[in-house]
Amino acid sequence: MVNFKPIIYKKLKEIEGVTVSEEYPNDWSKLPAVTYSEEDNSTYEVVDNKESTCRIIYRIEVWSERSTSEIVLNIDKAITSLGLKRTFCKDAPVPSKLKHKVLRYEGIVDIKTFRVYQRN
Repeated sequence: MVNFKPIIYKKLKEIEGVTVSEEYPNDWSKLPAVTYSEEDNSTYEVVDNKESTCRIIYRIEVWSERSTSEIVLNIDKAITSLGLKRTFCKDAPVPSKLKHKVLRYEGIVDIKTFRVYQRN
């Protein structure tokens, strides 16, 4: 297992004009908001009876009163710079008039070096 959350959080905080929190926006009056959560952190490879790499998947969501396009492009640039691969991106309508976008990023992380690899 590897603690990659602080790295994700730091990258998202570098994006100007958004508030960042885990799971759901802490303050719905401060939009646009970006939320993130870890969906998977499982053993991928074992060497000498020790976990050497793990598979991580992060879900990132954007909540806004206006278009999410510019924010999503900035998120994609920030998160892919870590070596993670975008594997999902979808508009996710909500009953309110908010714009909501869901993205998913994944990679294989070396536990010692934090170097990120891809399966394909």
